[in-house]
Amino acid sequence: MITVRRSGASDAPALVALAEQVAREGGGWILTTDSWRSVGEERRYLRAARRHPDACVLVAEVDGQVVARLSLARDPHPASRHVADLGVMVAEHHRHQGIGTRLLEEAVEWARSAGISKLELHVFPWNEPALRLYESFGFEREGYRKEHYARDGGYIDAILMAYRVT
Repeated sequence: MITVRRSGASDAPALVALAEQVAREGGGWILTTDSWRSVGEERRYLRAARRHPDACVLVAEVDGQVVARLSLARDPHPASRHVADLGVMVAEHHRHQGIGTRLLEEAVEWARSAGISKLELHVFPWNEPALRLYESFGFEREGYRKEHYARDGGYIDAILMAYRVT
């Protein structure tokens, strides 16, 4: 059974382990390829996100084990406060089981309650499973950002996608 809930500081060790596991995969699914935040830094980040009305970190658990996260943050600029950026990661052995969809559904509910009308994310062009997930959920491609991120001594592209919260 999949449980989705808001994260707490006690999730820091599991979330750091998840990020490090995903970073080590051969697919290059996330920006970091070497190290994530320390457990202490992650704990501080989670506490801050929990207190801040414009941010949210959700976790998905299977049998009590954290297997995925989704982070949301509202754009701070007054002209784009209706937009929130999100990022998702799911443990390799828990993909293709509906966990990403469940997290996105909860993200939409949080966005509605926060008065956000647009969710945005970046996807690497080679991450076809993520592209399929987001497009099946209703995200649309809005742009292609060439050499947008610095990683491993070079620059990589990103696809900008957005979802209209109704």
